[in-house]
Amino acid sequence: MDIRGIDHIELHVGDARQAAFYFDTALGFRVCGQGGPETGLVGQRSLLLCHGDIRLLLTSGLSAEHPAAQYVQRHGDGIAVVAVEVDDVADAYAELLDRGATPVTPPTTVTGADAEVVTAEVDGFADVRHRLVQRRGDRGDFLPGRIVPVGATEHDDKPLLAEIDHLAVCVPPGQLDETVGHFQRLFDFGQIFEEHIEVGGQGMNSKVVQSPSGRVTVVLLEPDRTRRPGQIDAFLDQHAGGGVQHLGLRTDDIVGAVERLGRRGVRFAGTPGSYYDSLETRVGRVDAPLERLRELGVLVDSDHGGQLLQIFAESMHVRRTLFLELIERRGARGFGSGNIKALYEAKERELAAPQGVGM
Repeated sequence: MDIRGIDHIELHVGDARQAAFYFDTALGFRVCGQGGPETGLVGQRSLLLCHGDIRLLLTSGLSAEHPAAQYVQRHGDGIAVVAVEVDDVADAYAELLDRGATPVTPPTTVTGADAEVVTAEVDGFADVRHRLVQRRGDRGDFLPGRIVPVGATEHDDKPLLAEIDHLAVCVPPGQLDETVGHFQRLFDFGQIFEEHIEVGGQGMNSKVVQSPSGRVTVVLLEPDRTRRPGQIDAFLDQHAGGGVQHLGLRTDDIVGAVERLGRRGVRFAGTPGSYYDSLETRVGRVDAPLERLRELGVLVDSDHGGQLLQIFAESMHVRRTLFLELIERRGARGFGSGNIKALYEAKERELAAPQGVGM
């Protein structure tokens, strides 16, 4: 199946306006569209946020019966829909059903003066759905007539973030291979990495799948229940089941992005200073001031293609579930053991910290 890339991510949230305020003021996203009952979005309020090539749709149910409200009731705010762009939604939808996908919404077309958008949905993993999107004409018209463009908030700085690099998904024990098979069977994803990680008496299994185009990457994480409970177990408990644990966002300048986001109030997971003492011995020479990386807590890893720099933001949610990762790729394309181990240890430090106001 030909998947061009991620078209957008939809989050179900308790209050779309409050969530949008955080993404705007802290992360530099612009509110560029909105819709609700008055635009044909029955029982919901949705706000479209844009930053670089990233589009996030925040949706809140206006009644307890709306699927978005039911999602939030069970999981808290989180990613409920992963939308991918395809050349022909009708063909892709029919192919997915032939491959065993469970239908949710058949192909639906909305048109505007300069754009036509076709969408369809099937069940995905956990409570996350797959949405297919086909666009013709003005690509800036997100969903003609349903999401109305608004005067976007302006930021003086240039965009900090470029695109969605990957999604990381936690699954219950015993469901890792099943979820890998889901992506392979339905979307022709290939498995590009796997590893078992043990950290401080805890353990997890990880596999990474990627679309044939290389434009959609999903990191899958499963706890090892033969070890003591860890952060994957904590996510599954606090999220009430499997789901998207974090969203990896690519930046071309991670040092500048962390500095500016930090000034906006974003808090990042700390890294022990000793991590940097032997950093260049581990990964080779790094083209960035080591002391600045140490001050900011930016991690560095390498693979056969080059290096990558990354950092994990603390979760903005009271359940400490969904969080964001910033990643700058300098030739590296894979997900080495250093990456996953660093994520695991950084999240452990956050979970070990006392929770209170401002945490």
